[in-house]
Amino acid sequence: MVAKGRVTMAQVAQQSGVSLSTVSLVLRDRPGVGPGTRRRVLKSAKDLGYIPKRPTAPYTADLTNIGMILKAEPDRVPEANKFYSRVVAGIETACRRMGTNLFYASMTVDEDSHPLELPRILVEQDSADGLLLLGVYLNEALNPVIDRRTTPIILVDAYATSGAHDAVVSDNVAGACEAVTYLISHGHRHIAFVGSHPKAHPSIQERQRGYERALGDHGITDRYSAECHIANNGEVIAATTSLLHESPEITAVFGANDDVAIGVIDAAHGMGLKVPDDLSVVGFDNIDLAERVSPSLTTMHVDKVGMGRLAVQLLVNRVEHPQSTPVRAVVCPRLIERGSVRTI
Repeated sequence: MVAKGRVTMAQVAQQSGVSLSTVSLVLRDRPGVGPGTRRRVLKSAKDLGYIPKRPTAPYTADLTNIGMILKAEPDRVPEANKFYSRVVAGIETACRRMGTNLFYASMTVDEDSHPLELPRILVEQDSADGLLLLGVYLNEALNPVIDRRTTPIILVDAYATSGAHDAVVSDNVAGACEAVTYLISHGHRHIAFVGSHPKAHPSIQERQRGYERALGDHGITDRYSAECHIANNGEVIAATTSLLHESPEITAVFGANDDVAIGVIDAAHGMGLKVPDDLSVVGFDNIDLAERVSPSLTTMHVDKVGMGRLAVQLLVNRVEHPQSTPVRAVVCPRLIERGSVRTI
């Protein structure tokens, strides 16, 4: 029986009783599917009158299904993440233009972005032609799973303790250095960094190095820091409050990201301090909320949508040129001046 209208791979999958990824493998004559299943899929496609979609640039025949894995803290909806939701938007746009199927999964992580459980799409070999991992910190326990995969993996604001992977990251060190240099140029000498700790996500540790570099470049020896987890607002407020009580000479704070910087503003208000009159604050990432808080937050803008598009481009390149050397694409942040910094 021939279906009405253009037949999709999803219809072929439904009629043949297999997954969409299996249909994709069969129709592209790829290995990994048993002969009986292959015959059933081909018969369903023929009976339905399936016509392969004509490829359009930059489509690649070996990249029909992309899997996207986004980190998610326990009891928190991953789509609510203010940073990665914009990265996902860039990925979706690129896949839509290519006519590529995009599959979504979440990976539960702890407060330091270490995986707590693995989604099936990461473990199963035929689940996708390539994977994009967003925000995850791949530790030693996960390396065997990654090494067994034959399809490429692109890290997006994600890091691995070993192995060479294509990746898209922001220039955290240079961006943080610029943010702190901006505070120094406005007369601040007692500048604190809030939001890192020894086991923090590598991107946060890089931002702390940028903080240290800027102070060192300007001969400033005083260092102030408050350790806390960036995803825990209550922890950020408590750590900031304690730091400002212990070191009242602090006139400015650089937050590890915008969520932390907003928590710093909340802590200052709770202590009766005015921002920026009593305390200047700079963040990092330029999430949408940054310009809606009071005062609006000076921050380092990261092209999050661009990171998503770049990740898909790197995946296309890896599929078409599997033997090429690993590529690390670095997105350069830029300063957005708003109302949270004053000159002293």
